[in-house]
Amino acid sequence: MIETKALTKIFEIKKADDIPAVVDLDLSIAQGEVFGFLGPNGAGKTTTVRMLTSLIGPTSGQAWVNGFEVGKENQEIRSSVGVLTEHPGLYERLSAIKNLSIFADLYELEKPEKQVEKYLQMLGLWSRRDDPAGSFSKGMRQKLAIARALLHEPQVLFLDEPTSGLDPEAARLVRSFIEELGDQGRTIFMCTHNLNEADRLCERIGIFNSHLIAIDTPANLRQEIYGRKVVFHLRFVDPTWINLLKDIEGVLDVQRVDQKLVLAMDDPERLNPQIIRTLVERGADLQFVGELRHSLEDIYLQTIEEDEGEAQ
Repeated sequence: MIETKALTKIFEIKKADDIPAVVDLDLSIAQGEVFGFLGPNGAGKTTTVRMLTSLIGPTSGQAWVNGFEVGKENQEIRSSVGVLTEHPGLYERLSAIKNLSIFADLYELEKPEKQVEKYLQMLGLWSRRDDPAGSFSKGMRQKLAIARALLHEPQVLFLDEPTSGLDPEAARLVRSFIEELGDQGRTIFMCTHNLNEADRLCERIGIFNSHLIAIDTPANLRQEIYGRKVVFHLRFVDPTWINLLKDIEGVLDVQRVDQKLVLAMDDPERLNPQIIRTLVERGADLQFVGELRHSLEDIYLQTIEEDEGEAQ
């Protein structure tokens, strides 16, 4: 549904001061996938979206969206994608229904009134349909912008910070809406700084800083960077247990932290019962067991730090 090969964008300021915004980007995003595109400010995320939506052309490389090639079938791409920018850019003096009607006409929809009503109802804005967009709260404007992006029922959606600045209730509504769109088989390309949100919504994430640093599921990235660790909370720790547990095949490391044992292992589901039996047989009072879960923020910061270290 979205594919890029060595996609590159260099902004030419002066010959000696060219700015590489996106370098040799290779991506393949399947239909129905919710994909998170993460990176620091200025990393080139927005430039990537602008290329994939045919708003700007690449310097080199190729890209396809919905089967259409960037640079050759730009009008078809623009007609078949929906875009939510970080700053919605609504017509503030016009009503919500008029804002959407303008875009319904641009998309040449067969039943524009029906589509406008559908999404205003779906996003809880129908009762305010005749109010000017400028009177809306930030959350309501964001929902109106989402409705605008969906009017023509695009199969691919590009969302830039979809819940930025929203109150918790509005953010939850938008997240639920994104999940529902993914369940409908729509492909969602989401740029966000909300890493907890990306962890919850995205099947895969790409960490990007002008070039693609890492791409995988959040779970696989956790295991690749940190491995899997399980914490055994005990009433007390006998130091002799540490070497005993290290001798179990599949246990990679054992660390004591206060009255806890932290075990790195390759297959916790298989090894946990054996470890528990071993500890109990040695007289351990086991209070509870839990897997040590690193946040997506930990993964992101570690990956960016390592990449910047290599660049230096």
